[in-house]
Amino acid sequence: MEYIKQDDTYIVRLERGEEILRSLRSLCSKEDIKAGMINGIGASDHAVIGLFDVNEKVYHQHEFNEPMEITSITGNISAMDDEPYLHIHVNLGREDMSVIGGHLNECVISATCELFIYSINRKIGRTKDPETGLNLYEF
Repeated sequence: MEYIKQDDTYIVRLERGEEILRSLRSLCSKEDIKAGMINGIGASDHAVIGLFDVNEKVYHQHEFNEPMEITSITGNISAMDDEPYLHIHVNLGREDMSVIGGHLNECVISATCELFIYSINRKIGRTKDPETGLNLYEF
C-alpha cells in the first residue's frame, strides 16, 4: 500500500495481493483515522461479499474467485471497542459484464485498487443494536 495525505483526504493505492479491509484497518490505525468516508475502484480475483438478512440477523456470504473489476467501492469508517470499524459495500463487474454487489467481507487485489479516504476530525462509535443485530452508529 502506498498513500499520500492532502488536508483531510488520503489518496491510497493498494497493490496486487493486498486484502482491502486488512490494509485499510492498518492505515486507519497508523494515521489515527476515527471517522470518514471511502470510495474507489480497482480489480480483484477473490472476494467474499454478503447480504444481511434482518429477520435472521445474519450475513449470507458468497465467495467469488474469478477476474472482476471493482466498479465501485464505497463505505465509511467509525470505531467500535476503540478499533477501526469499516462498513464497506462493493460492486464487482464480471467477465460477462454482469455486476454483483453487497457488503464487503474480504477482497484481494489482482492488479491495483485506487481509493480516496475523506477523514473527519471526530470519533463516531458503534454499538450493537439488539433489534436488528447490526452495529449501528452511536452519537
